[in-house]
Amino acid sequence: MSDLIAGLDSALDSISNTTMGVAVSGGGDSVSLLHMLAARDKGLRAVTVDHGLRPESAQEAEQVAAQCKQLGISHTTLKWEGWDGTGNLQNQARQARLRLISAWATRESVTHIATGHTLDDQAETVLLRLARGSGVDGLSGMAVQRVDGQLTWIRPLLHARREDLRRYLVAQGIGSIDDPSNDDPKYDRVKARQALSLLAGMGITVDGLAATAERMQDARVALETATLALANECAVVSGAGEVRIDAEVFNAAPDEIRYRLLSASLQWISGEAYRPRFNSLRGVLDRIDLEAGQTLLGCIIRSHLGNVVLRREVSRVAPSCPLGDVWDHRWVVTQTGSQGSFVIAALGEDGLRFCDNWRETGHAREVLLASPAIWSEDRLIAAPLAGMGNGWAIGLKNGKKGLHKSVMTR
Repeated sequence: MSDLIAGLDSALDSISNTTMGVAVSGGGDSVSLLHMLAARDKGLRAVTVDHGLRPESAQEAEQVAAQCKQLGISHTTLKWEGWDGTGNLQNQARQARLRLISAWATRESVTHIATGHTLDDQAETVLLRLARGSGVDGLSGMAVQRVDGQLTWIRPLLHARREDLRRYLVAQGIGSIDDPSNDDPKYDRVKARQALSLLAGMGITVDGLAATAERMQDARVALETATLALANECAVVSGAGEVRIDAEVFNAAPDEIRYRLLSASLQWISGEAYRPRFNSLRGVLDRIDLEAGQTLLGCIIRSHLGNVVLRREVSRVAPSCPLGDVWDHRWVVTQTGSQGSFVIAALGEDGLRFCDNWRETGHAREVLLASPAIWSEDRLIAAPLAGMGNGWAIGLKNGKKGLHKSVMTR
């Protein structure tokens, strides 16, 4: 048990309970995590997502709330009601869980969310990704920490075996919930769990697959370092947020590094959490010299004057948001020109026609259409990037080096 706690403390080094939330489903892994974190310090907050997919789910959330009350921990239950019965249920539930918890964390001023993923989960993830033909990134499995905007997701039990956590619960006299879906063979993860018991005879074990993930993580860092070097050599960000890549230098790089730089650029511009499918990236690179352009991941990719130019697709930008928020994943107001009820939204055709001097900015019309502007209902107040500042200023949240930072995922 001391190894369990030591590993948890190492993963949470310098992270206080007062800034942390813990996601608790009621299962053995997350309940173990809840109690271990509660023993560290005060200030922890817990959250449970009730997906409403089983009749027992509401009662299970109440059981978690009762455990938290005994521990003196604030608890919130979030309900998901967004599934229409179509599509991949597990994926939609996972995405909904992330959205709901992220919004809760913002409201609670929580900067870190701890989850109960274990070494067994890591091995199952690697096996599933191997079955899908994943490369280095997929086989690197889950990281101990993952940064998503202002929120960091932590897996402090990634060193722990599931069976060790069950022994911890028994030793502490703590009850947990057994979700029947964890034994339902219609789910791929359950199939992977069952396959591991058969593969053990061939020497393919949980520990072995987890070790493979560690080696792939090292390889991933090496590839990302090479990608960062290429970005520093050939990629620049304009004041309007487009990415320009020197085609000659870019095309001379190994394909894997080119894929990574292109993917990182598209993700940085669009704010998408996941890179495009490999075949989609390869298709773009095969046609990279087309001046007419291509679209992928909410971006436009063009060849122009010896550069590969990537811009935000105006039809894919985020809706309007309050002045204090980050708009379209990248843009923030850095100087306020006047007081009033204003929002940030795309300039678009309706706004650009009021910007008489937009050509003098040197920015392409296409990039300005998707650029941020200040609006009051349907009235344009300012469009700083299009030459209509009116005392306002808007900039990239992490500056022009935000792209280069986004290349490194670890």
